[in-house]
Amino acid sequence: MGIEVVVEGLTKSFGKQNIWQDVSLTLPAGEVSVMLGPSGTGKTVFLKSIIGLLKPEQGRVLINGVDMVNSSERDIMETRKLFGLMFQDGALFGSMSLFDNIAFPLREHTRKKESEIRRTVMERIDIVGLLGAEGKLPGEISGGMRKRAGLARALVLDPQIILCDEPDSGLDPVRTAYLSQLLIDLNAQIDATMLIVTHNLDIAATVPDNMGMLFCRNLVTFGPREVLLTSDTPVVSQFLAGRREGPIGMSEEKDAATLAAEQQLSDSLGGARTVAAPRTVVPQLEPSPGLPVRQGALRRRERVMAMMGQLPEAARTAILNSYAPAAGGARA
Repeated sequence: MGIEVVVEGLTKSFGKQNIWQDVSLTLPAGEVSVMLGPSGTGKTVFLKSIIGLLKPEQGRVLINGVDMVNSSERDIMETRKLFGLMFQDGALFGSMSLFDNIAFPLREHTRKKESEIRRTVMERIDIVGLLGAEGKLPGEISGGMRKRAGLARALVLDPQIILCDEPDSGLDPVRTAYLSQLLIDLNAQIDATMLIVTHNLDIAATVPDNMGMLFCRNLVTFGPREVLLTSDTPVVSQFLAGRREGPIGMSEEKDAATLAAEQQLSDSLGGARTVAAPRTVVPQLEPSPGLPVRQGALRRRERVMAMMGQLPEAARTAILNSYAPAAGGARA
C-alpha cells in the first residue's frame, strides 16, 4: 500500500522570485492525485520539492515521519528510495537498450544478482506493454514507448509513491488515452500513492481521485476531483474551459485593470463571453478487465463520504451521482 504524503506550509523562491507560498495538502495513501496549473506555475518545482531534490525556504513534507525539507541528508536519501519518478521525456540513456535503462536503478542501488534483475525488469516491461522492445535503443522507438519505458524504470524499485511529471507531453490524444488507462491499471496492481503533474484536461477529467491547482503563487484548491471539476472559481473555470477570458494571460496572470476591462466588455455583450456551459463530471477510468478493484478507490469512497458536509453542493451532487448504482458501484 502507498504512503500518505503530508505537505505543510511549503514556500519556494528562486532569488527574489516567489514560485509559490504556503502550500498545504495531503496526498492520501494509495490514491491518484493530479496537480494542474498553467505553464510556469511551478508544478515541476513542487514535485522536486516533495522528493527533496529542491529545498523550499519554509514548510515541511512529511513521509513516514521524515521531513524531506529539514531532516538529515541521510534520512532524506533513505526515504527517497520509496519514490519512483517519471520524467517528462523519460530521461532515458540514449546509448543503452530499454532493458539496460530500466535495469539501471537496480544495478546502482541494490545488490541483486543479474538473474533477479532480469526477472524484475521483464515483469515491469510486461506491465507497461513493452515486451519485445527491450533490446531497442530509445532513439528507435516512439515517444509514447519512451514514456512507458520511463514508467517501467520508475517501478523497478517497487516504489510506494510515484511522481509523474507531465507524462502526456509530446503525446497525441490517442496515446494519452492509453497512458491514462495504464496509470489507473498500475494503481490497481500496486496500490501506490501517485501524484501526476499535468495541464492535460483529458487526464485531469478521467484519471485522479483528487485534484489541485497552482496559480498566481498559491494553491487554489486541493481535494476530491469533483470539487475542482465543478468549481466556479474564475481561474479554475477558465482553465477547464480553455477560454481567453479570465485571470490567466498568455505569459502571466492578468492584472486587475485587464480583468476589469474584460468584465466591462462581457457586460456590454450581455455576459455571453464569460458564461461557460455547465461542466459534466465524466466517470473516472476503471481498471482494465481482469485486474483487481483499486483499493485506493475504496478507501477514497469511505473518506469522501465522511467529508460530504464540508463540500460545495455541486461537488456533493457529482459525488453522489458517481456512486449511484447505475454508475458502476465502486467507481470513484
